Amino acid sequence: MGLYSLLMFLPQEATDGGIINVLVEKFNEGNDGGFMWPILVTLIVGLAIAFERIITLNRADINTRKFLVKVKQSLEDGGISAAEEVCANTRGPVASVFQAGLLRHDEGTEAVEKAVVAYGSIEMSFLERGLVWLSLFISLAPMFGFLGTVWGMVEAFDAIEEAGDISPSLVAGGIKVALLTTVFGLVTAIILQFFYNYIVSKIDRIVVDMEEASIELIDSLEMLRAPSK
Repeated sequence: MGLYSLLMFLPQEATDGGIINVLVEKFNEGNDGGFMWPILVTLIVGLAIAFERIITLNRADINTRKFLVKVKQSLEDGGISAAEEVCANTRGPVASVFQAGLLRHDEGTEAVEKAVVAYGSIEMSFLERGLVWLSLFISLAPMFGFLGTVWGMVEAFDAIEEAGDISPSLVAGGIKVALLTTVFGLVTAIILQFFYNYIVSKIDRIVVDMEEASIELIDSLEMLRAPSK
């Protein structure tokens, strides 16, 4: 029932399978001032950045609990070298931070903590790469839309001034351009904002995993040193 109600509000040609044609037609109608192209470019480039980040983050995301168990087991069975090998063979920032800490284990707990913090910051910069541009496109898309709105209204008033009269047919074209650019700009920003929030939430979860894993690493190394005290 919900889907049927939604389809009732769509143009007939869209419900008949021509939604792409409708979008292309509306794009061309709203492109009178040339502001549709910048909006389209922000959408395409923004989506490219978003998909690249999502793929990268999915590859970096591992089962942290399982990894921690494996590293602890390696520490107990084969010592530091075995744990380092497990980290080297595991992808993702959690394993990289672990390996950085293990490489400094012989310098004491303070050195391990410094290594973990330093490599954690580096890994965070890699995780957040491209987000500044995605945020920029989220801001630019509605701005281009509003600029097209102003342009359309200027055209409408130019038509009124030229004709010396106000009639719906004179201003309809300019107002239509104004509304279409606004709609496309806002829709682009909404789509990119959704991906941005998803990416940020995924990064936050990976960072939390790194922090928890770092605490586990320091505790494990302390336990490893305990018998020798």
